[in-house]
Amino acid sequence: MKLCSFYQDGVVRLGLVRDHHVVDVAASAHALGVEAPLSVMAAIAGGEQETTQLRQVYAQGTVALPVDEVVFAPPVTHPEKIICVGLNYRKHAEESNMPIPTSPVYFTKFANSLSGHRATVTIPPVAKQCDYEVELVAVIGQRIRQVSVEDALRAVYGYAVGNDLSARDLQMRNSQWLYGKAMDGFAPLGPYLVTADEVPNPQDLRLRTWVNGELRQDSTTADMIFSVAEVIADLSQVMTLEPGDLIYTGTPEGVILGMDDQRWLDAGDEIVCEIDGLGRLCTRLAR
Repeated sequence: MKLCSFYQDGVVRLGLVRDHHVVDVAASAHALGVEAPLSVMAAIAGGEQETTQLRQVYAQGTVALPVDEVVFAPPVTHPEKIICVGLNYRKHAEESNMPIPTSPVYFTKFANSLSGHRATVTIPPVAKQCDYEVELVAVIGQRIRQVSVEDALRAVYGYAVGNDLSARDLQMRNSQWLYGKAMDGFAPLGPYLVTADEVPNPQDLRLRTWVNGELRQDSTTADMIFSVAEVIADLSQVMTLEPGDLIYTGTPEGVILGMDDQRWLDAGDEIVCEIDGLGRLCTRLAR
């Protein structure tokens, strides 16, 4: 299934993507006289019972909106943790003139950084060198700690397209990247949360980015240095991962940072990030 969150009358509602429409879960469940989770967080945390309820609503729900008319929220609305992996693609590390990591490099973003599909993100005046990064985002579906690599993917509820927007001048001003990474809106996510059963191999997905229609990134998750399973297992050795936690798993080559002619993103630019099977995430920039 493809889940989403969308705004209606200022309220975030849970939707299911069916063909070119978004089924309103709450309204459809009410019309059918059945129980169903009313938020994506409840769906993630609820387990098999909520999944069964959602499948019924998906099959029989009649209250729906055309996808083009939906105002999307981030598909995961209230994660406890947003953890990002830096330099996790071999060719990206090389284009950044940085050594290949021997262990995962982590940094964090926060809920203020989340923005949804088709959102406009405002670049702060202090940021001069704004860059894009298409990323596969793994969404944790159950509480885990000290899980093995072999079992790690069983804890994934689903996957989404992410864009780790970055202000390189602020990121590189010292060894801590937070200041250039965790700005408001700088973690676009969406448009959908695709359940893990539709992604049999997260290490075999094509990722692409276009800026104003020009293809900039085109690679696959096979170039990851540390697989999704290895990252989840590694993180779980030192922290408890909770349902709804987001893990941005790194970006491939093709970012502005690695170019000879560095024309940084600015107001009016449109970035489209796509991962096969997960959809296209559109972000517009403003000042």
